[in-house]
Amino acid sequence: MEDNKLIKDIQPKSETLKIIQKYVLNKYTITICMFLVWMIFFDKTSFLVINELNGEISRYEDQLEFYKKEYEKNDTFYKKLMNNKSEKEKYARENYFMKKPDEEIFILVVDSTNSAKK
Repeated sequence: MEDNKLIKDIQPKSETLKIIQKYVLNKYTITICMFLVWMIFFDKTSFLVINELNGEISRYEDQLEFYKKEYEKNDTFYKKLMNNKSEKEKYARENYFMKKPDEEIFILVVDSTNSAKK
């Protein structure tokens, strides 16, 4: 009687082993799993490489947007500068320290060592 119980307990395990052998240890399943592992991790067009390249693309797109905004800002400044003589003169005086022949320019420099100690 106890032998029958043991046999009944063993039978479901052997059925699961048969299922495992039939589906999981099938040569096609193993081949497909190996192919997926190869494509995800080892191929030069793997998922990891593509993900890294997509990150690079998004960084470059962000840079492109930044440079477009900077270009528009500089373009409007250039147009304003070229169309207005007083703006040209103001820009030249502020950035290049240009002056009229009868003027003197005094440049005040703040000593940063004294202000850092305070």
